[in-house]
Amino acid sequence: MKHNHGPNFGRRVADCGRCDELDAGAEPVRWNRSARKDEEARQIADIRAHNCRASGCGPVCTFGDW
Repeated sequence: MKHNHGPNFGRRVADCGRCDELDAGAEPVRWNRSARKDEEARQIADIRAHNCRASGCGPVCTFGDW
């Protein structure tokens, strides 16, 4: 659920569903950029380690294009 008000710098607002959830003990959203970088690094490593001969790819390899 999103807040239905502008930024209040950590203060809760009455009649806001998300503020009510936070008051009830919901975890705040945490941004984790390192997880995205780790996932990108794993994808790059998988693509570099791919071997078309061993995998039996056709004339045009689309590995990693998803």
